[in-house]
Amino acid sequence: FVLSGFLTVAAGFDIGLSTKCVVIPKEMDMCHEIGYSEMRLPNLMGHTSMTEVILKSTTWQHLAHTDCHPHLRTFLCSLLAPVCLDTFIHPCRSMCVAVRDGCAPVLACHGHPWPHSLDCDRFPADEDMCLASLTKEYKHLHKVLPKPACQACPAVEEFFTHKRVLEVFCDNNFAVKVKLSKKRTVFGDQEYNIECQVEFITQGSLLPYETQSMVQQWLLINENCTQRMTPTHRPMVYLLVGNIEEGVILVNQVYRWQRRDSQLTLATQKWRYHKCL
Repeated sequence: FVLSGFLTVAAGFDIGLSTKCVVIPKEMDMCHEIGYSEMRLPNLMGHTSMTEVILKSTTWQHLAHTDCHPHLRTFLCSLLAPVCLDTFIHPCRSMCVAVRDGCAPVLACHGHPWPHSLDCDRFPADEDMCLASLTKEYKHLHKVLPKPACQACPAVEEFFTHKRVLEVFCDNNFAVKVKLSKKRTVFGDQEYNIECQVEFITQGSLLPYETQSMVQQWLLINENCTQRMTPTHRPMVYLLVGNIEEGVILVNQVYRWQRRDSQLTLATQKWRYHKCL
């Protein structure tokens, strides 16, 4: 992300005289389907033109895709694209703290600190009129999935036997086949196409699509690993093998899945009947 130097929380505006209501532009995907379609400009970050708002919001899109906190989009959009009411509604301090605690480790994984301008002490206490965090209710209503860890990248293995792969399967509890390719955005930065297919999973309480989703998040959070796995714009296929322990998902082994190589195919076929020692 490119986060430094643009985050400044604006002082109070004269509502109605100095701000206007505008439609949230299509380029701000992050702030669509959040319960309203019009925003105030200038916003709470002091951005005065739509061009500036769009540019700044794109630096956050990647973080939003990691799902580091269920209220990240609400928090960011309340600042970048505040709802068009008679007064600005700030996020509450508790929402800021919850989002920061969930997402600061992801920023740190990318080499960025939590921005000074989003210092949670700057936001109103929950007794004031502000957007409160619904974390307790969210946990009650939604299944809380294990979180991907920021970790050192496992080496990509290209030479192995199906017997060795089966041993590795026995030591782990998920294996996901991933097709990765790189694309450039209109702003010139890198994004990735990530297609996941669960080859096997022994983690009883998780469904295959939940594991797919978690591995996709792991690839976004550990972007340095994803970059290493996509040296060109040509699609590459890998098998990611790992463990889910104490609410954390870790990838322990990465295999390059090459068409001419039958060992991984053989291992995934034999796994159905394989007895671990």
